[in-house]
Amino acid sequence: MSGEIIDGKLIANYYREQLKEKISDLSTSGIVPGLAVILVGDNHASHTYVKMKRKACSKLGIHSELYQYDDGLTEDQLLDKIRELNNQDHIHGILVQLPLPKQINPITVIETISPSKDVDGFHPVSIGKMVTNQDTFYSCTPFGIMKMLEYENISIEGKHVVILGRSNIVGKPSGHLFLNRNATVTFCHSKTENIPYYTRQADILVSAVGKANLIDAGDIKEGAIVIDVGMNRDDEGNLCGDVNFSKVKEKASRITPVPGGVGPMTITMLLYNTVKSAEWALANRKNG
Repeated sequence: MSGEIIDGKLIANYYREQLKEKISDLSTSGIVPGLAVILVGDNHASHTYVKMKRKACSKLGIHSELYQYDDGLTEDQLLDKIRELNNQDHIHGILVQLPLPKQINPITVIETISPSKDVDGFHPVSIGKMVTNQDTFYSCTPFGIMKMLEYENISIEGKHVVILGRSNIVGKPSGHLFLNRNATVTFCHSKTENIPYYTRQADILVSAVGKANLIDAGDIKEGAIVIDVGMNRDDEGNLCGDVNFSKVKEKASRITPVPGGVGPMTITMLLYNTVKSAEWALANRKNG
């Protein structure tokens, strides 16, 4: 048995085509979705991610603005810029690229972004609505996982989902989104004893740890669905996930590759949230 590969690029393109139609509909009302991206410091990976996000915006017809600062920027200066963007009608989403320099508290930054423009889905209001199963902006990677499974017609209800990792960006929100879809969810983390005991029970395994080859074929059950969120470098410097792909795919029923799996979905859901924010702004304008 060899698992079917879940093609994140193909699925991302499918959802981006849907977004083009939404953007076209918005244009008839004179609205162009707008995303403001704030980049502080000289982190190479952050620069790469921002470039990819802005390129994706350009391809879809989403207006994007980049505000770039050196790592000497103060927290007050950054908060002032966010407050300014909160009040600009042509900006529907605000993204502050993480990580931030040590003098800036990311929690304060996230809480300053208006919940109506929180397209990263990190604001406490967004998280609270997600946990209580209300419509909101969902964190992009977990949301991308859900949309990927939806595209693949993979049933979630009643399944045992095991999440490796408990970060606020991927692990925790992923578990809550699965719970909202009536899955039974188990979280494993660095303090969990005998992690393979749990991973071997998983109908759906999501690994978001950041450790190359953490999951081997012996760590999953036959026919499991494996979602690899890890982004690592192997001993040869090649990009890889948390999962030993070549071995695990022989036992899994479906599996995401790295690269080309969850990654493209993350950016697509950022675009999705930005368009959604623009649609909400239009609805509020009509109702107001």
